[in-house]
Amino acid sequence: MATRRGFLAGLASLSLPGIGWADVGSPAWLTAGRAGEDYVLHGLGPAGESLFAIPLPARGHAAAAHPSRAEAVAFARRPGTFALVIDCFTGALRHRLTPPGGRQFNGHGAFSADGALLMTSEVVAEGSQGRIGLWETEGYTRIGEWGSGGIGPHDMKRLADGRLVVANGGIETDPADRSKLNIDRMRPNLALLSPGGEVLEIAELEPALHQNSIRHLALVGGGVGFAMQWEGDPAEPVPLLGLWTPGGAPILCPPAPEDAFTMQGYAGSIAASGGRVAISSPRGGAVMVFSDQGAPLATLRRADICGLAPLGTDFAASDGGGGLWRIAGDELIPLRHAPVAWDNHMVPVG
Repeated sequence: MATRRGFLAGLASLSLPGIGWADVGSPAWLTAGRAGEDYVLHGLGPAGESLFAIPLPARGHAAAAHPSRAEAVAFARRPGTFALVIDCFTGALRHRLTPPGGRQFNGHGAFSADGALLMTSEVVAEGSQGRIGLWETEGYTRIGEWGSGGIGPHDMKRLADGRLVVANGGIETDPADRSKLNIDRMRPNLALLSPGGEVLEIAELEPALHQNSIRHLALVGGGVGFAMQWEGDPAEPVPLLGLWTPGGAPILCPPAPEDAFTMQGYAGSIAASGGRVAISSPRGGAVMVFSDQGAPLATLRRADICGLAPLGTDFAASDGGGGLWRIAGDELIPLRHAPVAWDNHMVPVG
């Protein structure tokens, strides 16, 4: 015979289904932008349509999408001191994350596969030593931190086995005005961290390229593609795309000779799709597409283009003039135009 206590225990064990991404229209990407004087975070469908737009208090940079809940964490343009946990169904601000004293967020974050942990890229304001902040995601309480393995961490990507690759840009910045303090001695790297935060491996570029800041990452095979920003002599063209599989050395991917100066030393975003890798440059007004082995395939030109993400086996791209594009082969095909100055990144959902 069932008891009242057993009945109540049974009720307590039930978990009602939460609001998932399908409940907000199944967005393909999250991206920040500016509409007039207002900053917003949009959820975009695969045809470029805006499914929701949520106000931000200042310019955003990237976001992190919870793997199951319709919940996003929007990060301030780095270095910043806010990260907003947003309910994308209601638009409500659930939590406002603030780094510990003397720290700054650095524009990116990532969830664990089960969504229980949020990892945030951070710097110690004085000296720019890197940290990965750890936050549980029921109440978004900070529960610890890891060393990032370098100076100035920016993007990070979780590999399929739970290890984390961190792009340590190598640049020490002034905490007040973001001026760069160590260009002559910077040492960017890629750091591989265990699921428990132990630094397992560090990969550096050859000494002649120590001013090539490693900024953004995309998963490519069992490793990553990485996009760089050159802080050296602008008259010296250098590769801005690299490939790295842990256990090996980084492989640099130069463009076709005629495109050596096209990107003007600046790759702002990266994506991988359909056996190809693309990098973008708002400064150069171009997207370059490579094979996933690093061979240059195409260069496409569009003013102020930067955001990149997979779109099926093609790519999606966004620009600062409100354009959203499909990159298919060597064609840039219009998807949609919006009265929004899109910011640097298109973050895949799911």
